[in-house]
Amino acid sequence: MDFEPITRPLTDAEARAEAERIITQSFQPAAPPVRHFPTSFRDDTKVPAYGDTPPVHQEDRRIVPAWAAGIAVASIGVGAGITGIGCGTWLVLQGLASVTLYGVLMVTLPFAGLAMVATAIGGAVSKARSSVTKNVFEGPVTQNTQITNTSNQRGMFSRTRNDVR
Repeated sequence: MDFEPITRPLTDAEARAEAERIITQSFQPAAPPVRHFPTSFRDDTKVPAYGDTPPVHQEDRRIVPAWAAGIAVASIGVGAGITGIGCGTWLVLQGLASVTLYGVLMVTLPFAGLAMVATAIGGAVSKARSSVTKNVFEGPVTQNTQITNTSNQRGMFSRTRNDVR
């Protein structure tokens, strides 16, 4: 190979020949192709429909105890439930994150309507009750007011107690 630097520009024929040489060299395999060997064997002979030997009973030998399997199933259920709660919370918080004034007004409008109806019904019931019952008390009225002031002032903290009887 000639590694001397080229000081002049290549002609079109030289550039085409150099490009073909680079492409041919790049796409040649570096090593001979690898021969593949089968790694498994499949027996395609037919299985007989019945045989000489009766089936053998196989005992149930579980590796995991029943209580551990129960705990595993319960933990999967709890995890799925918590995931549901988390998704619900996420949806609620996403909704709260996109709150607008019109959205708040539309959400609170039914509650405001219910409050207005309840207030109107309460006012009507109160008016109906007050017009039916009239309590008239006659007799002398005695009013006695006694005010006792005690003050204990010591240092920075003070306490004043007013007893009205």
